[in-house]
Amino acid sequence: MTISRRGFAALVGLGVSSLPLRAPRAQEGDRIVVYNAQHASLTKAWAAAFSRETGIAVTQRDGGDVELANQIVQEGSASPADVFLTENSPAMALVEGAGLFAPLDPATLALVPQHFRPSTGRWTGIAARSTVLAYDTRRLTPAQLPSSLMDLADPAWKGRWGASPAGADFQAIVSAMLQLKGEAATLAWLRGMKQNVVTFRGNSVAMKAVNAGQVDSAVIYHYYFAGDRARTGENSNNLALHYFRHQDPGAFLSISGGGVLASSKRRPQAEAFVRWIAGPAGQAVLRDNSFEYPVAAGTPANPALEPMEKLQAPAVDPSTLNSRAVVALMTQAGLL
Repeated sequence: MTISRRGFAALVGLGVSSLPLRAPRAQEGDRIVVYNAQHASLTKAWAAAFSRETGIAVTQRDGGDVELANQIVQEGSASPADVFLTENSPAMALVEGAGLFAPLDPATLALVPQHFRPSTGRWTGIAARSTVLAYDTRRLTPAQLPSSLMDLADPAWKGRWGASPAGADFQAIVSAMLQLKGEAATLAWLRGMKQNVVTFRGNSVAMKAVNAGQVDSAVIYHYYFAGDRARTGENSNNLALHYFRHQDPGAFLSISGGGVLASSKRRPQAEAFVRWIAGPAGQAVLRDNSFEYPVAAGTPANPALEPMEKLQAPAVDPSTLNSRAVVALMTQAGLL
């Protein structure tokens, strides 16, 4: 999906702000730097389409959520980054907590429903991923599945489920549990997890292990399964997905974020990039290049995905997700 330069200018010209209401006219050598913790291929697709529409070049520096968030905090006002994109929102909250994001234009925020962005307005959601339990249909029937993510701490699940606790994906899920259930319940669950879980390095590795019969199930995000099914299905053909629903912590929707650094010397161009990603054109690129959920109002998801309205995700303010508190609790439980 592409739009004309005139259409792009109209899109970014919505709303009232201290920033320019229209996409800045590109000058020779006009370029922004994006610290990218989203999937590299998706951000490359976003950057290429944005540059075609605006003439603004994008330099992409890839890394992990926590890695790049900590780098931005260390760099402070001297950071060369103009934009920060993540897979999970705790990394955005870390940068926001350090006071390093500029407030986004109301027109940018208006593109995304309130439940897909923080209440602070310092950044916005750009994609979403649903927590699921991928299970081996040869070993488990739907009637045997846990009704809640919290049930996986029960001794009955010892050795029967896997996860990647060192990864930012899983730590985002624990961040949501901490907000929803509180510190005492979360620590108790993590201690039960320590006794029960089979540890893997990465969601895709955990999914492959379930498919190979090494473990009955694994907590992952939905799009690993959807992406494999869209290719050969060789790593998921023995699997089905269990959606916890009912506002359970296991129904958590992790929000990928995008924000403009307050230290950016190219804030109009940086804002235009975030606005474009969060708008119809950028969300169509996401739908066509990823199995994540679009978050912009009116943008349909890939039809291969479980409809978002059926997920029954809990209400979580992404600006309050605390990665440092989660790491401390997981360390205390012996998982890190």
